[in-house]
Amino acid sequence: MNERKPTGTNGRTGSGLRPRPLADELLRLIWRARRISRADIARQAEVARSTVSEIVTTFLPTGLVAEVGAGPSRGGRRPIVLEFQDGAACILGVEMGATHVAVALTDLRGRVITWRQRLHAVRDDPDGTGALIAKLCDECLAAKPGAETRLVGIGIAVPCPVDPERPNHLSEVVLPAWKGHSGLEDRLARFDTPLFVDNDANLGALAEQWWGVGRGVDDFAYIKVATGVGSGHVINGRIYRGAAGVAGEVGHLTVVPGGRPCICGLRGCLATVVGAAALVDRTLELREEFPESTLATAAPDIDAIEDAALAGDRLALRVAREAAEHLGVAVAEMLNLLNPSLIILGGGLARLGELLLDPLRETVEGRTLLTSLAAAEIRTSDLGPRSVAIGAATRVLEAALENPSLFPSSADQAQSA
Repeated sequence: MNERKPTGTNGRTGSGLRPRPLADELLRLIWRARRISRADIARQAEVARSTVSEIVTTFLPTGLVAEVGAGPSRGGRRPIVLEFQDGAACILGVEMGATHVAVALTDLRGRVITWRQRLHAVRDDPDGTGALIAKLCDECLAAKPGAETRLVGIGIAVPCPVDPERPNHLSEVVLPAWKGHSGLEDRLARFDTPLFVDNDANLGALAEQWWGVGRGVDDFAYIKVATGVGSGHVINGRIYRGAAGVAGEVGHLTVVPGGRPCICGLRGCLATVVGAAALVDRTLELREEFPESTLATAAPDIDAIEDAALAGDRLALRVAREAAEHLGVAVAEMLNLLNPSLIILGGGLARLGELLLDPLRETVEGRTLLTSLAAAEIRTSDLGPRSVAIGAATRVLEAALENPSLFPSSADQAQSA
């Protein structure tokens, strides 16, 4: 599922960059540096300049690398500077939430070119979800002329655990209507490009590691609070998935023993008190105590609750504080168990900022070892609602930098011009 076909329906054959360890290393070096001379490549990679020149010659026709003028001289002739072309190709990142679908078209530096999002009953409608994903992918590609012929791949974030050995298999507990199979490889086959499927929280963590507040941090956790609750963990600089891809299911930690039933079959899980539906239910339970609230008469949804909290509504602030306290219990357990240096909160609830963080930190302080708390910082994501879709696209970019043959060919570049 993760390999490009030799020739597809649109005639694409790949970049022509055959897997070569040194060439692949040099391409990654140019990508990281953005702009660099051949001499500096040779110096950093500790290889001969003649070897660098030979390899760079194979990069130029792909359009991934271009000569962009002379750089400063260190004595002698001024060197020709090479620049990685972030716009030479594009990637689709799909977030398949429980109640929505979002698609981002990004360049090769994680920047969003086009974006589409729609509400949809994903959990209950696999056929409609597949059709909507394909439609939004089409819309994103259509907004950028030539994008389809320069497409590297499609990353897909799903709201359930993903076994790396069986990425097409979806949890029948979390998504029972899907009957264990996504079917997306057939629905998206016409794009003739590889698919990369992973858990949404893992991909949120990947986005933070590459582009967000997790950059340069080797050990951190990303917690997504939305319809459900999940976490992605970076340990020693790598996403940790566990033995079967189910690491990070923080939403199913018991925080209220004997509490409400959860979709997983257990009771009192974190998701039953912090997930979007739980917060709506709690708002309805409390609104007689707050007749002045803007939420007292209308049928609230999670967005309305968040908006009201940001506006200072007492009912919404009560619900947000309770959610933060429950979430703080799970964060404290995570700090005691794994001792990450950073906790990043994402998903819709994260936009509450300090209204969420202050009570959460208070709860954490009362439940953690001083040493684990002292080493940890708790922050909200600054990538906003696009973070998971960006992470899905980043998974494709990560794979392409590891295997540059995934990049579109120079013929595709010429076709799209």
